[in-house]
Amino acid sequence: MNRFIRSFLTASLCLAAPSLAFAADLTFGNLKIAAPYVRAMVPGAEVGGGYLTITNTGQADDRLMAGSSPRAVKVEVHEMKMDNDIMVMRKLESGLAIPAGQTVQLKPGSYHLMFMDVVQPFKEGETIRAKLTFEKAGSVDVDFPVGSAVASKAMSGGDHANAAE
Repeated sequence: MNRFIRSFLTASLCLAAPSLAFAADLTFGNLKIAAPYVRAMVPGAEVGGGYLTITNTGQADDRLMAGSSPRAVKVEVHEMKMDNDIMVMRKLESGLAIPAGQTVQLKPGSYHLMFMDVVQPFKEGETIRAKLTFEKAGSVDVDFPVGSAVASKAMSGGDHANAAE
């Protein structure tokens, strides 16, 4: 089989493969939580990144303060950004603002949930339950489907591949 045909077949299989199935959207008070997911963890990894979109349809600001999960010792709200050409990740001690009437996306290379000291590595195809705590709305359980360890452009916006942030 020549290289062109082999490349074509490989590309076709990748396009035909089922994409990550996101959990159902969830409305919680004035907050709408959409497309939560985590990536499968590579062997030896102790942390995993969680991603979702939060829309505040209310008239008052809210704030994502923290999370918890039976699958991790702790779940923190983090930010990843560039600082003088160095990628820096830090915990948001005051949580993540969810302004009234706006949408905030937690995604690779930006804001995200950090599942720390994971008890059992996340495996593709399973679902990870986490409780998210908001300053005003309170707490809500969210199911995070586990997708591939490798990021896809659809999942990450194309900003970078497999990093557990």
